[in-house]
Amino acid sequence: MSEFTTDAVKARWNEILDALLERDRIAWLAFFDARLVSVENGILTINFVDSQKFGGDHDFSLARNPKHIELLQEMIESVLNTHLEVKEI
Repeated sequence: MSEFTTDAVKARWNEILDALLERDRIAWLAFFDARLVSVENGILTINFVDSQKFGGDHDFSLARNPKHIELLQEMIESVLNTHLEVKEI
């Protein structure tokens, strides 16, 4: 497995999202506005900081489907030819 930097993943993020959209539109909707925080030790950390700018409770992390995370990881592997675990903060 080659080590990817955060910038390298960001540079190809749209490709990853396009691949995700082709497989599952709902999964794409769950991640299209994710912000890439970092890539370290094979872990891609993402967050949804924009959701915090709205009034009231807009934290949907508990509602995210684990199968969508698995599919995102598959699309990352498909595009980058490496496995990255996805973690949300």
